[in-house]
Amino acid sequence: MEGPYIRIEETGDVIPLAEAVTTVGRGSAVDIRLADPSVSRLHAEIVRHGPYAYVADLGLSRNGTRVNGRLVARRVLEEGDVLSFGAARCRVGGIPREDISAEVELRRSASPELTRRELDVLTSLCRPALSDEAFVAPATAREIAADLVVTEAAVKQHLLRLYQKFRIPEGQNRRVRLANEVIALGLVRPLPAGRAGGSTAAVRHGRPRRASGPAPVTGVVPPPRRTARPARPARRLPRRGSAQRHRPPGRLTHGPPGRSPTPGAGPGRPRGG
Repeated sequence: MEGPYIRIEETGDVIPLAEAVTTVGRGSAVDIRLADPSVSRLHAEIVRHGPYAYVADLGLSRNGTRVNGRLVARRVLEEGDVLSFGAARCRVGGIPREDISAEVELRRSASPELTRRELDVLTSLCRPALSDEAFVAPATAREIAADLVVTEAAVKQHLLRLYQKFRIPEGQNRRVRLANEVIALGLVRPLPAGRAGGSTAAVRHGRPRRASGPAPVTGVVPPPRRTARPARPARRLPRRGSAQRHRPPGRLTHGPPGRSPTPGAGPGRPRGG
């Protein structure tokens, strides 16, 4: 058979690859239909460019796609490669051999799109593992929540979405596997010593590096701090009768009944002599 083809090991059927895209899955409308229950309805695509072809997992199945036993997101195929879609196995043929390295897995381009909030969660998750100490586990959900000033329930929701985006299957040490995958993809790495004032991780996802630790989660605004106003000096009000106490000496405006005013108090009165 001329051109690339796929041989299904269970049935022995040989199916030539289409000129552009060949779909693989369990659905009735795919090009290569596999009856194994571990295969999703639309599992993967095999894209052909002339004599070359590569497989791309669509991320719609829990079991993923493997090439020669290794879980991949996208990979160039070589003659004799064994493709595993879930538990179903196929073999690639009809691809010309060339004297070049066959390790062309596009791991960096296979990293999923992440939001700013998810990047903050990953940075906080991997910070302990990127420290200088050995055998340090990633941060727990409670520690991430305290670091980002959010609730622990919100962090767990973000972690569930990240497990799905990075296709981390359920089981023990799920946080450890997620942190290892993120570090292997180069999304989070240590900062050089002496930078960031103690922060140990930086995020690389097509965005500028942040020298300091992760910023608070978008939407959580700390309340403004109230500053104490300086106390105003108390205003002293004059007491009743105080005006009479502070009148200048030598003049009386009113005298007690029966007594004459002080000499010099009234105009036109002669002084006694």
